[in-house]
Amino acid sequence: MNNLGSWAAVRLIAGREITVRLASRAFRVLTIVMVVIVVGLCVALKLFAGTSSGTHVGYLPADAAIARELPAVGTSIGQQITVQAVTDQNTGQQQVRDGGLDALLVGNTDGTIGVVVKKNIDGGLQDAINLLARQVTLNQQITQLHGDPAAVLAQAGRASAHVTPLEPPYPYQTQQLILGIIAGVLIYISLMLNGQIVAQGVVEEKSSRVVELLLATIRPWQLMAGKVAGIGLVGLIQILIIGIAGIAAGLATKVLTISASAAVGTVVWLIVWYLLGFFMYAVVFAGLGALVSRQEDVGGATAPALMFLIIGYVLGISILPSDPASHLMEVLSIIPMFAPTVMPMRLAMGGVAPWEAVVSVGLVVALIPLLIWLAARIYRNAVLRTGARVKLRQALRAA
Repeated sequence: MNNLGSWAAVRLIAGREITVRLASRAFRVLTIVMVVIVVGLCVALKLFAGTSSGTHVGYLPADAAIARELPAVGTSIGQQITVQAVTDQNTGQQQVRDGGLDALLVGNTDGTIGVVVKKNIDGGLQDAINLLARQVTLNQQITQLHGDPAAVLAQAGRASAHVTPLEPPYPYQTQQLILGIIAGVLIYISLMLNGQIVAQGVVEEKSSRVVELLLATIRPWQLMAGKVAGIGLVGLIQILIIGIAGIAAGLATKVLTISASAAVGTVVWLIVWYLLGFFMYAVVFAGLGALVSRQEDVGGATAPALMFLIIGYVLGISILPSDPASHLMEVLSIIPMFAPTVMPMRLAMGGVAPWEAVVSVGLVVALIPLLIWLAARIYRNAVLRTGARVKLRQALRAA
């Protein structure tokens, strides 16, 4: 190895990490489990959507006229309602008890439509029936005034509001929001797991004194760079498998109805931000891991860096679903420490100005060399020290 060039040594260390990690049972099991979860979620959403057949309402022969209006009224407010006739009230009530009907209309008196339910009435159905009762009452009043209810309703149906937005609306869609959250979750989990693996690997080599043998032939930065690159590529393979499987399952089951190009764009940004986030955090984890000699101390050593990762993720999944245009999230998505988890969510949702994406990526790219220099200094000065935890200030000051 003495004759190896700098990057040849890095490639050798990275190749060893890739071989070991890919061959590990933990990697295979975790990857399979996450793929099964993502694909299973798509199938479950498809089955759940397929079993929804709307609300079934029965009516007596005397109420046929108003019952026939109920499906159209329900459609106007986003409710799927089907109606069917029953011979008498007792038969209809028995069907409600047995679950064959969700409700039974029992007449219209003084602007009130009677409804029989088993226990509670669905909120959407109640809104539809209330709207129907108002429409029936309005028709009666128009008729008493010798007007034509159909003509009045047609005229009213053509009335609309003219909306003038002061700013262009964001093109958010529910599915894009879900994709954004999933992207953030995948990146968060991958960075947490693989970042900790980097730190634990450093401590394992340090505590077993293997690092002393390795550093007799290669430089500390080569060992650190090879370890980070190898584990990063393994994580990339894993997140690619999960992301592609999830998108393919979503499109195949038609749970995702967005365009294939939008889905591919989400996967591309997922890869970009995983790589940026991993290399930014992994070099820090490698440096901080070199400060301790026991696996039990890894969590405490890496906690300061993990806090930035956790804060960005928690704020993202907490705020973006209810407020996709949050100014706080816009700012955090540009700050390098929070960008790897927040920006992928916003990009998948849409509505991100091109300059925001460029600035966010540019700041992370600019910060990575500084972090590499800083982590390499800590790693070089602390990795050969065993026993008590090395203080960060000492590692930075050591020659």
